[in-house]
This record gives sequence, structure tokens and C-alpha cells, in this order.
Amino acid sequence: MLIKGLCDYYDILAGAGKVLPEGYSNVKIHYIVALNPDGSIDKIINYQEKTEIAGKNGSVKIKYEPKNELMPKRTEKSSIDFNIIEHRPLYIFGLNYENEKLTTEDKTDKAKKSHAVFAEANMKFIDGIDSGVVNAFRNFISSWKPEEETENRFLLELKKDYGKSGYAFCLTGHPDELLHNDPLVRKKWEKLCSEKNESEEQGNIAQCAISGEEARIARIHAKIKGIAGGQASGTVLVGFNNPSENSYGNEQSYNSNVSEKAMAKYTEALNYLLASPSHKVLMDEMTVFFWAMDKNETYEDLLMGMLYGKSSLMNAEQTQQMLKQLLRDARGGRVSPQRLENQGMIDPDVDFYIAAVKPNASRLSVKFVYRKKYGEILQNAAEFQNDLQTDEKIQVISIDRIKKKLVSPKSKNDNINPSLAAGLLESILQGGKYPLQLLDTAVRRAKTDDDKPDAVTAGIIKACLNRNFKEDIKVGLDKDNTDQAYLCGRLFAVLERLQQDASNNSLNRTIKDAYFSSASAKPALVFPKLLTLAQHHLDKSKSPVYFNKLIGEIIDKLDREFPESMPLKDQGKFIIGYYQQYQDFFKKNDKTGKTEGEV
Repeated sequence: MLIKGLCDYYDILAGAGKVLPEGYSNVKIHYIVALNPDGSIDKIINYQEKTEIAGKNGSVKIKYEPKNELMPKRTEKSSIDFNIIEHRPLYIFGLNYENEKLTTEDKTDKAKKSHAVFAEANMKFIDGIDSGVVNAFRNFISSWKPEEETENRFLLELKKDYGKSGYAFCLTGHPDELLHNDPLVRKKWEKLCSEKNESEEQGNIAQCAISGEEARIARIHAKIKGIAGGQASGTVLVGFNNPSENSYGNEQSYNSNVSEKAMAKYTEALNYLLASPSHKVLMDEMTVFFWAMDKNETYEDLLMGMLYGKSSLMNAEQTQQMLKQLLRDARGGRVSPQRLENQGMIDPDVDFYIAAVKPNASRLSVKFVYRKKYGEILQNAAEFQNDLQTDEKIQVISIDRIKKKLVSPKSKNDNINPSLAAGLLESILQGGKYPLQLLDTAVRRAKTDDDKPDAVTAGIIKACLNRNFKEDIKVGLDKDNTDQAYLCGRLFAVLERLQQDASNNSLNRTIKDAYFSSASAKPALVFPKLLTLAQHHLDKSKSPVYFNKLIGEIIDKLDREFPESMPLKDQGKFIIGYYQQYQDFFKKNDKTGKTEGEV
């Protein structure tokens, strides 16, 4: 399903002119080597884009980013292998940079061998091409002797950047007319690619598992880049390295029965998605990517907003307003198709794919793949956000904020359990129950962290209780809720606020720091002690009548008994009751303009 979906998406991208033409690769170019007509280097031009980044205390940092250039398709081999119009310094110059010096020496003579392969292949390719930049390039290859260039000032000036950079060529005085863009170079390259495609008799011919057509089967698959934790050179999605994986005498990827054409399509489409911030997010050790079967990228952008609170097509304010309106629609039952159409969502029934991969030793492991109608996925995402709301004032809570709340502030590891991350995303997309581990982790964080539970932690707990256990916890304080655990949480918040009032808010530690965890687990053991302590606080309070009345109302609903112990679910309700009651103290009274309990 994944490869077929990517092949279909490639056709959409190709129709919109968004993918590379056949036979070309995107290459990051840092420097332009300007050649004199005789092939000598006139200068090396910095081709990187300069950006200014605001730092601390008003400082400005300068950052340089290489530019992408469309060049003849790069080799995928890890061993010595040339590129036509090479960009790698080891091949072009045949020199290593070590200890601030240029040298041809290395243990395996790789620099020498690489340059020799480059020179032979490129001289053969440009044979018969007559243009200014090509002639200069020919002269460069003919005259360049690595052993005589170890003191080359242009290369030495690059220092450590020498070996990490990509290079292109131009004729001096013409920096906008690069060698790989020369019309005669492109014409010859495209002719070679065409001739290669026409030689179908070469290789294994079989029925493609993706298209169903009789075609040449790909022996190896192109590498996928942009994967978190993956190799810098790329990682394959399909690969067969062990004899035990082979069948019917086939070797390598002949076992997959994916044609050369289908392989080129799915790898190009996947690399396109992984290079785009609006199509990819990192979820700890997983790389999650998604796409709609439509050239309109508003689909992906809106889902990114719903799950991560950011958009590349709208500014922050527009994103928030749009998402809040969608959440209001969802509260009414369904996300309005008309609303989607107004945002350029032409078809809520368009197919939408979401997949996640993680690299292992040799290739990518697919963690999950989902295909649903876009309207259904957006509805599920909107319901997820509604589950998290703890106040009438809507706020979009991103997955990143949720993850931060699930990690202890004292932990050196910022990642959550991979199974929890995958389970959370699956429950959001499928509209199913949240992982039980999510509730357990959120409750543990609320009980053990120094800070008070906030809207995010409370929202996570509320979402799990309502969806998984069919509870009916309201948005905001519910004074009619007679659940014993919820009431215990409310009472704890009242007792803490009373303590703060009695001390004129001058305490560094409150009963929350000392008793919150134990009170949520064993109320009958802790609350008698807290109520005794509250009598001393009432004597010093500025609003003793208000607090005494509120304590009495809650205890009456508890039938003057506290639960002996509370399981995980009830501890969650305790935390929600505490959070909602405590927040309610700081709401302004519409009539008096004062907060609750204020004299």
C-alpha cells in the first residue's frame, strides 16, 4: 500500500512540476570553481545563501546554507564510483585535507583512485561537446595533477569546509552559467538516459508488483534521505542482503519484483515528502510523513496545524483562528464540508496517507501506514483537540507540548517511550482509545513534578478518562459532579488556597508539595490531617466564611467519608478536580470584578 500510494503521488507531483525530471538529482552546492579558458582556477566563489539569525542580547548570528542544484543523477554506490559533472572534492581534486594541509596520501589510495575514475569518465562524457565552459572543464581535467596542487591557495583558504562541500564549475566572468546547466551538456546527458531506458532487454524482466506491467525489475533501490537517525548517505526502504531472504534464485531486490520505473517513482516521491517541513514531523525515533492525493498542499498544512499548531501557509494568528473554528464545528458534531471548501479543501473525500519509518542497521523499518479519507482524519484530529480542552476558551495543544509534559523535567532524555508515541498518534488518527500508558504517565508526572498540573497535563488526563472510560468530565469546574475522587481533588485545591490566603501568599511550599501524591492515592489517610491543619489556617484567613462554606459543601457531597485508596482512573479524576477548582479561584466575578475568595 505504501509504495503504490507513493507511486500514485509521484504522478500527481509530476503533473504539477514538483519532482525532479528523470535522470537528475538535487545536489547541495557550497562553492563555484571559476575556471580560466586554459583550465586553471581563477577563483572559488562562495555560492551559499547568507541568513541572519537573532541571538541572545540582541546579537546576530550569520548562517550559510548551500543551494540546491539540479545535476546529472548521482551514484548510489558506497564504493568508488563517478558522477557525470562531479561535485565531490575527493573526486574533482584528488586531495584530502588533514591537519590543515592538503595531501594525496591515504591508506588505500582512495583520493588517487577517485580522481582517476572521475577524470576518465568525465573526459569520455564531454568528448565532442564544444562550448566555453566545457572546454575550460576539459582543460582543467587534463592539466590538474593532485600531487602538484597540495599548496593550492584557493583550496587551502576553504580549510575544513574543503572536504564537506559540494562544488560546481563555471567559466570565469560567467558565474550564472554553470557547467551542469550548459545546453549541450544537458542534451547529451538526457540522450544517454533515454538510451539506457530503451535497453529493456538488459536485466530481469518480470511482472511489476506495483503496476502489474511486464518491466525490468530494479536490482537495487535508490536511497531515502531525511530520516531521523538514518545514514547521511541515505537508507533503502527495500533491500535484500542475506541469502535466507532470497527466493527462486533471485538476488538483491530482484526478490521484490518492483520495476525500475516504480522504484524511481516511489523513491523520488518519498524523498520529496521528507525534504518538505509541511509533509514531515519527527516523533522521537520515528519519522512521520503524510500526503493527500492532491497537488493542493493545504490538506497537509491544516493537519499540521491541528496536530502541531503550526502552518506554513498561514501566520500564527490565522492558524489559531482557523483551528478554533474547526474545533467549534467538531463540538457541534462534524467538521463542516463548507468550511473546508472555503479553505481550499476542495474534496474532504480525498485519500490521505500517513506513515512512519525508523532506520535499523541496513534499511528502513515501516512502523505504520494509514490511508483514510481526509475529512475523517481531520475530524478525528479535531475531536482529539476537543478532548484536551479544559476551558471554554479554546487553545490548540500540539503533540510537541504533550510530549514535553510526559517527560520528567529532571530527565536527561527528552524522548518518550516509542510505543507510547506510536500509540498516541494511532489513537488520534483512528479516533480510538488512547494508550493506557498515556494516562499512567500523565498522572505520574502530575503527582511527582514540582510544578502544579497545567492545562496540558489536565487535558491529557481528561481526554483519557472521557474516551477510554466513558467518563463525562466537563470543560471547566463542574460543581454538580459528585464523583468521590473528583470531589477529593476539589477539596485539596480549596485547602491549599486557604493555606495560601492565611499566609498572604508568602509560602515557598504548600500542602501540595508535601501531600498531593499521597492524598491522590490514599485520601482517607491524608485528609483528616489536612482538615485539622485547615482549622489553624481559617483562624488567619481573610475570608474564613467563604472557605469554611466551600469546604463544608464539598465534604457534604462526600458523605463525610474519604475513599481508602484510589486506582489510576480515580487518581486522574482527583487531579482534574484539583486543577479545575484551583483555576476557578482566579476567574473574575462578572458582577464584583473580584476573584473567588477575594475580600
